[in-house]
Amino acid sequence: MKKLFLSILVISSLASFAQDAPAVRKKNFNLSDGIGIKGYDPVAYFTQNKAVKGSKEMAVAFEGVTYYFSSAANKEEFKKNPAKYEPQYGGWCAYAMGKNGTKVEVDPETFKLIDGKLFLFYNQFFNNTLKSWNKDEANLHKSADANWQKLYH
Repeated sequence: MKKLFLSILVISSLASFAQDAPAVRKKNFNLSDGIGIKGYDPVAYFTQNKAVKGSKEMAVAFEGVTYYFSSAANKEEFKKNPAKYEPQYGGWCAYAMGKNGTKVEVDPETFKLIDGKLFLFYNQFFNNTLKSWNKDEANLHKSADANWQKLYH
């Protein structure tokens, strides 16, 4: 009986976690009306090495976050492996996440691909944080990873 109870408890906990994942992502990701990367196509960063606006007609929802795409091919590519194309740190500024663990808006056109991952940066009012990131990338990257783990719950 104890084993049965334990099995039910574990299964219900896993089911609860799976159901909560979209809610946690919505709470922690940088979204505008549920849209990630301010409507930019996450796959285009990798295939065209530039920021390209997507369209509402080419939308895909993934675990509570909706992304727009600029082409049917990009949309289909994303569906194969969404985690590969999502921006790091929920789409918040990588520099700010590394510097002090804060969620700062980004300019989707200021980005860097590092080891097959997309990093976005704040770039307004003569403050391009990508330049600051590049000066101490190794330390900021490590710190940003640790800070995001603390924030993302």
